[in-house]
Amino acid sequence: MNQSHRPIILLRGLLREQRHWGDFVRQLKLKFPFRTVIALDLAGNGQRFLESSPATVSAMVDDLHQQLHFLHARQLEIPGAPDAGTYDLLAISMGGMIALEWARLYPEEVKSLVLLNTSDGKQSPFYKRLRWQQYPKILRLMFSQPSVQEAEILKMTSNMFPDDPDILRSWLKWRKECPTERKNLLRQLNAAATFRYKDVPDKPVLLLASQHDELVDISCSQLLAEHWRCPLHVHPSAGHDLPLDDPEWVCRLALNFWQDIN
Repeated sequence: MNQSHRPIILLRGLLREQRHWGDFVRQLKLKFPFRTVIALDLAGNGQRFLESSPATVSAMVDDLHQQLHFLHARQLEIPGAPDAGTYDLLAISMGGMIALEWARLYPEEVKSLVLLNTSDGKQSPFYKRLRWQQYPKILRLMFSQPSVQEAEILKMTSNMFPDDPDILRSWLKWRKECPTERKNLLRQLNAAATFRYKDVPDKPVLLLASQHDELVDISCSQLLAEHWRCPLHVHPSAGHDLPLDDPEWVCRLALNFWQDIN
């Protein structure tokens, strides 16, 4: 399938849903007007908040894979369905782990991986994958009101918009509409914490990372780039949520990468 028509699948991270991609989706579609952009919600998040989150990353892949087949079965005119072509996966944080496992379990479906601020338990210790400096704050947040939680999550994940009232208002609205249960938080945390990728990806990989990521230490991406011998681009000022802080930067580098591998 030609790069200009190959679908792009977007995978978010812990407790986030497809609406958290924000303006990034619009910018991605402007860059790739002939490509379908498919943002999926993991069970337990977003519109699927009443479902139980899978307990492992492999099970998360199967969950999302089934959702994709369901969309195709409903004839939503998604080009390149699993039995008809390949995808480029663009994923952030825990979504990057899911993307890696997707490429391992269904290699015929994946053309490439663009992974943002992700990590792997085989290459990096737990206190780097979730920076130990944030542990006290995260523990407090587990017993805080949703308004406090979302405000602190924004501060932890965005360096460009840490106090933006419009973003926070949207996040609180989505949280009220689709509240993630604590059991699903714990299941997702455990799945991410226990993820170990034992292979070297046999697909083209682009790593994007933030120099001043407050959640995941940049060394996690640096070690992956070294071990996999793949390109790594580092943003000098953005936070963990790269698509929020600098969507144009992510789109531009993804465009260059996909053009190079075609």
